[in-house]
Amino acid sequence: MNQLLRAHRVLTEHGWLQDHQLRLDGNKIIAIEPIPAGVPKRDAELLCPAYIDIHVHGGDGVDVMDDSPEVLDKLALFKARQGVGGWLPTTVTAPLEDIKSALRRIALRCHQGGKGATVLGSYLEGPYFTPQNKGAHSPELFRELSIAELDSLIDVSQNTLRVVALAPEKPQAIPAIQHLKKQGIKVMLGHSAASYEETVRAFDAGADGLVHCFNGMTGLHHRNPGMVGAGLTDKRAWLELIADGHHVHPAAMALCCNCAAHRVVLITDAMRAAGMPDGEYSICGQPVTLQQGMVRTAGGGLAGSTLSLDDAVRNLVAGLGVSQEDAIHMASLHPAKMLGLEQSLGSLSVGKMANVIALNSQLQVQKIWVDGQPVEI
Repeated sequence: MNQLLRAHRVLTEHGWLQDHQLRLDGNKIIAIEPIPAGVPKRDAELLCPAYIDIHVHGGDGVDVMDDSPEVLDKLALFKARQGVGGWLPTTVTAPLEDIKSALRRIALRCHQGGKGATVLGSYLEGPYFTPQNKGAHSPELFRELSIAELDSLIDVSQNTLRVVALAPEKPQAIPAIQHLKKQGIKVMLGHSAASYEETVRAFDAGADGLVHCFNGMTGLHHRNPGMVGAGLTDKRAWLELIADGHHVHPAAMALCCNCAAHRVVLITDAMRAAGMPDGEYSICGQPVTLQQGMVRTAGGGLAGSTLSLDDAVRNLVAGLGVSQEDAIHMASLHPAKMLGLEQSLGSLSVGKMANVIALNSQLQVQKIWVDGQPVEI
């Protein structure tokens, strides 16, 4: 079915186009063209690529680890309301059988599809971490890296596992990274006490970037640049960033954007309390408290976020002066490139999937189309 979506401005990889329209045929964009003279109607102020959230634990009161098939359906609609057209349900450190069960559920949703944001695969965050920067993860459940175990997780996921996070200082980290890369799986580094040198060695082995940069890792010091220093300066590294103003100070966010604007991937790291009122919740099997937008463990540590990806984009624009187009690319084109999906997703371009969001001038989501179909938000 042919559709026309018209806007005052349309964002492409090369910048804004004034008074243009998208021509859709089914689930694809088949043309981007000027709106004919004399046509006053506009469907949106701005038409932009739908966002891609590669790192999501939960929201709307549910968690990816919950043993219920309805959870991913609920989260897919929750994410779509934030302008997200594709996402990676993300596991946490847990008993191995619980992780495998979650990977099976994600694989099933991946193959069957459904309403809302498309499940693009799974993201394994844990159990291959070290205790020093554990965050909310349970260190008693951390495991050593094993090629055979990784292969069993890939098999269980029916080859839908897209990202594995690990600590690069662990024994067998380098061969594990090399093995995962041969399987086409991205490797992110985090929840780790690795040095600058260990992190660079992991990048040399094929690791793709840092899990929520600055959080859960060795920080930047002028004589000991740590994981953060390695990520900021190594042009091979993608940098996940939680731009909620709680996880990372605005000055550190600005440093990240100034050093690596083309390598920043905005994420939410959202957990079940996202979109919910203040109160008591849980993550990684432990109780946490949501108060004024921050989720903390009993010990006071941050435990995931309640951030939405559209808020992350607005925070960079309003708080840091990042251009609208750069902030939107950090939530769309960059994650598509990081996942190796830029041929079909991440920008408005002829031949790509028609994953489109309509925004107003304040970058608030008005409508979303996933695979060319409008989603009720």
